[in-house]
Amino acid sequence: MAKRTAAQNIPDTAGLDCPVAAQCVDGQASDAQTFDAGMHDAQGLSHGGQLGYEGLVRTSEDGMQTLSLHVEGVHCAACIQKIESAAYKYSCVRKARLNFSTGRVQILWDGAVALANDFVRDIEKQGYHVTPFNPDMDDTLDQKTSRHLLLCLGVCGFALGNIMLLSVGLWVSNEETMGVATRDFMHWVSALIAIPTILFSGRPFFGSAFSALRRGRTNMDVPISIALSLATAMSLYETVQSGEYIYFDSAVMLMFFLLVGRYLDFNTRRTVKQDAGELMQGMNKFATVLDGAKTSRILTRDLKADMIVLVAAGERVPVDGIVIEGQSDADVSLITGETIPLAVRAADYLYTGSVNLSAPIKIRVCKAGEDSLLSDIIRLMEQAQQGQAKYVRIADRAARLYTPVVHVLAICAFILWWGILGSAWQDALMISVSVLIITCPCALGLAVPVVQVLASGILFRRGIMVKSGDALEKLSAIDTVILDKTGTLTTGHAVLKGVYDPEIMRLAASLASHSKHPLSVTLAEASDVDLFEIKDIRDYPGQGIEGVFEGKRIRIGSRVWCGDDNAGGMAHDQNASHQNAPDHNGADHNGPELWFSGEGYKSVQFRFSDQVRGDAAQIVQALKQAGLDVILLSGDRMQVVSDAAAQAGIDKFVGECSPVGKHDYLRRLQSEGRKVLMAGDGLNDAAILSAADISMAPGTAIDLAQNTADIVFMGQNLSPVLNVYKVARKTQKLVRQNFLLAVFYNIIAVPLAFSGVVTPMIAAISMSCSSLVVILNSLRMRVTL
Repeated sequence: MAKRTAAQNIPDTAGLDCPVAAQCVDGQASDAQTFDAGMHDAQGLSHGGQLGYEGLVRTSEDGMQTLSLHVEGVHCAACIQKIESAAYKYSCVRKARLNFSTGRVQILWDGAVALANDFVRDIEKQGYHVTPFNPDMDDTLDQKTSRHLLLCLGVCGFALGNIMLLSVGLWVSNEETMGVATRDFMHWVSALIAIPTILFSGRPFFGSAFSALRRGRTNMDVPISIALSLATAMSLYETVQSGEYIYFDSAVMLMFFLLVGRYLDFNTRRTVKQDAGELMQGMNKFATVLDGAKTSRILTRDLKADMIVLVAAGERVPVDGIVIEGQSDADVSLITGETIPLAVRAADYLYTGSVNLSAPIKIRVCKAGEDSLLSDIIRLMEQAQQGQAKYVRIADRAARLYTPVVHVLAICAFILWWGILGSAWQDALMISVSVLIITCPCALGLAVPVVQVLASGILFRRGIMVKSGDALEKLSAIDTVILDKTGTLTTGHAVLKGVYDPEIMRLAASLASHSKHPLSVTLAEASDVDLFEIKDIRDYPGQGIEGVFEGKRIRIGSRVWCGDDNAGGMAHDQNASHQNAPDHNGADHNGPELWFSGEGYKSVQFRFSDQVRGDAAQIVQALKQAGLDVILLSGDRMQVVSDAAAQAGIDKFVGECSPVGKHDYLRRLQSEGRKVLMAGDGLNDAAILSAADISMAPGTAIDLAQNTADIVFMGQNLSPVLNVYKVARKTQKLVRQNFLLAVFYNIIAVPLAFSGVVTPMIAAISMSCSSLVVILNSLRMRVTL
């Protein structure tokens, strides 16, 4: 008879669904298409009210509507603020959040489905291009954008090199040594190179700015476009007037560094979304479906429940399902973080993304691709990458002030230098251009999302899903950790204890293999020899199971039903075996038990225990060394809780605690000013998980616990609790550093530009470098963890 390992019967964790999470889409801003959108009517606006976006809306069980879209042309925190504000002007909107790294916007509202078209129309009125997500076009769009930016950058760089050759000659000579005619000729040659270059390579900025302005809006590209246009127009005027100074070289160099910054920013955002993108690619591959004697190949995203799928050796499991035929080894590291292959047999559950290593197996589909655990994980990662954390709110407020402040500063600089200080209007205009360029909220806009996306990717690879955008911020501030016992501190799976007579063990396991009771399953799996054939199987609910072996009747079940003389009024319930009872050696046993008896056999007690996770003691000690107070809080009997606490090295523990008692205990800690992390998995933990400052649940937890928790972790170890705490601390440290870098840059750069010290070229370099410094500092997350 095929035997299963208890750990292999992984419970359904599809409860990772969050009602706020919507269809997971992927996309990236396209500067090329942004330009096209600026030159033509945005898609949808020309079609009146018939946009058709209501077909993308997903309705949750509580009646909330969720819409996910791809927005092109998002470049800074100001863009995020404008797009979200367009949705929040509707009173029915509960949440609107744009992910800066991926260009995805998710809107949650309580109202008519048809409002989806209104949301799209209002976003496009802000000057952005909105499209439905098409996974088949995502890579193509990214490649097109990358090629477009590289082409603009290459043309600009080539032109810059040639203009600089002419500019060097102009810099090292004067009108007397060169002659006016020669100087004017070189000015005209510079103009012939610079003007077409600016018109061609400036399309990413001009298109975005034009698209915004034609709808009465502004964005980050508006001041950049104004600066480029002013520098070019003034230089052309000076050339026509045979003036001495032109700034074509500065304008082209300015654009070159702006394009460098835009291209590096695009590729960074493209890289940090790669984890979820690679996962999503798996949903666009083919699966082999069996229909009787026929086989067919269909896209995994088209798989439906109850279909039979054949997974060959070496293939990735395409969908969540139950093994119905065959046995093999599976690499489940993508889901659980465990690197040791897992043996799988009939009736075992496998998740999307696992790799079948040894032999072909047949799987019955339990969930369609869009509802699989892998889709849940992708949605959770997307939801967490751009949440309303404190620093995100600060960046949003700064973005609201950016457009009016930067234009007022530029005008004030021109008036000061030309109207008050008496400088030439050309010089005053260059100072104004420098102010327009150097003041940019890009660094502030990148300060949080880049770090959060990197952190989410690191944690995901370790089997940890962060569901809340401010979870890491809250987690970094905790001083107390409360752990539930069963299923959190322990594995939640019974393990047979002790050494038993081999023949009795074999006989009991043979009978137990016919029962679905968890303790019977564990007993059957504990035998590593061939099982006997048991006849005349009879199941007695609440008592046990009985059968005949070699003409003798045998049974396993509760102590009283199996006829132990010391039972003393024990309840006749197999599940009542959790009561204290003496074992067959006379020692006290506080855990679960099964009894075996039969004709001609002495009654034998089989003892079980819920094992503490293997690394629990090590992780608890590390948490203590980090300055955290660790408490075990459980509803189990005090003796059982005490034993588990001793094994894990936990000094403070509370047993026999009801759900209300757990909640009250947490509130007392919080009233003392404690910041508490709660980790639990059961129905009785739902209230305290919701009330805690930050909460975690294992992947084996019930759906309610997973939906309530801010963080969900997979695997058999407790190490994710320590790992996510370390990542949270590092994340907040980097976010604070990024904000300080961005603020320090603006405090230093703006006065320098206003005072005339900074040229437009230096302003462009400075603005690009401020964003790159923030990105490079964020990338330290990968190096240090």
